[in-house]
This record gives sequence, C-alpha cells and structure tokens, in this order.
Amino acid sequence: MATNITPLHDRVIIKRIEDSVNQTAGGLFIPDTAKEKPQEGEVIAAGAGKYKEDGTRQALDVKAGDRVLFGKYSGSEIKLDGEEFIIMREDEILGIINRAGAAA
Repeated sequence: MATNITPLHDRVIIKRIEDSVNQTAGGLFIPDTAKEKPQEGEVIAAGAGKYKEDGTRQALDVKAGDRVLFGKYSGSEIKLDGEEFIIMREDEILGIINRAGAAA
C-alpha cells in the first residue's frame, strides 16, 4: 500500500481476501458478478484504541496482519490508490482466524 493511513480510535482497515476458486464442485464456472463478497480479510492498519471514561486508552485486540471474519454488511468500503478496502470499528469484527499453516 503506497499511501500511509492510520485509522483513528477503534477503527481498523481491512483488505478482503478473495477466494480464487471460480468453479463449483460440479464443474460450473461462477462469473465474478454472481459471486458473494468474502467475509474474511486481513487487517492492514489499526487505530490506537478508544478512550475509556477514566481517560486511558483501551488497546485493540486486533493488529496489522491478523486474518479476521466480519459481517456481510459491516463497515464502509473505501478506495485508496486503486485498491479496495473496508474501514470498520473493532466491535464489528466477529473473530480472529488462527489456522495451522495459514499463509502469512
């Protein structure tokens, strides 16, 4: 990513991880227009956390490089330097994926 961007407070920037399989188990090819957008992505950048009532910051549970699951209609889609990203609050993330042998 050529542009340096840091999300504020408890927001994170996520890049969707596209599924490279374009064919069903029965051999049918699925066009790009018929595919659903993936609900899995990689955290590109994370904010410093939001402020609690006592004035201290609450650190985020996710960090850059984490693979996460998020809801189908979560966040706002943005475009930076020709690439599409999603910016959302940390509480919209459903979970962190920890797979054995997952690509780094």
